[in-house]
Amino acid sequence: MTVLGVDACRGGWVAIGLSDDRSATGLFAATLDELLSLVGNVEGIAIDIPLGIPEHGRRAADVEAKRFVGARRNSVFFTPVRAALQAPTHAQATVEAKRLTGYGVSQQAYALAGKILEAERWRPQAASPVWEVHPEVSFAVLLGRPARAPKRTWAGLQQRLDSLERAGIDLGGVGEVGQRVAADDVLDAAVAAWSARRLVDGEGISVPDPPEAHAGTGEPVAIWA
Repeated sequence: MTVLGVDACRGGWVAIGLSDDRSATGLFAATLDELLSLVGNVEGIAIDIPLGIPEHGRRAADVEAKRFVGARRNSVFFTPVRAALQAPTHAQATVEAKRLTGYGVSQQAYALAGKILEAERWRPQAASPVWEVHPEVSFAVLLGRPARAPKRTWAGLQQRLDSLERAGIDLGGVGEVGQRVAADDVLDAAVAAWSARRLVDGEGISVPDPPEAHAGTGEPVAIWA
């Protein structure tokens, strides 16, 4: 494997690795640390999880990504501020989010708090470059427009699968992963791997362009594709 696409899923993380000939390998791990131990060094990793947690306000990456994906805008959630992610309950997270952003925090976003914080701890250990991606942003780039239908519909799944096949990515050999995680999670990890290949090759884009500087660390924060 030369690049890796990673997506959060029930019970852990699913990954699709692509080799130079774009043949795909499926992987599952309970933690990102375990996933790294399985793959070793790769040229680049694209992960569908927020990187660059805001301390207050909303990230430009989330605002611009919603615009970028058009009809699929509801698939992009606003990354909660750190105080909300660290809150013990969704109710307390909502209080903290309103205090620091003026808005509440969705149940979906709060449910990912553990994985968002895990990714923040894990990222410095990765020997490869790591980019934040969002599957609907990546599919919009791959398709040349936002996807027509939600990915959990048959039409939406088929459109995304067809686009990956046209890009030379055959998911027929992902093995056991295809039996233990949802089909849309496999698709999301695969298009993340497609983006990772583009980014390693210097062909990727960022949303926003240029990336926003994190208020605390100064690191670039963007969703890439």
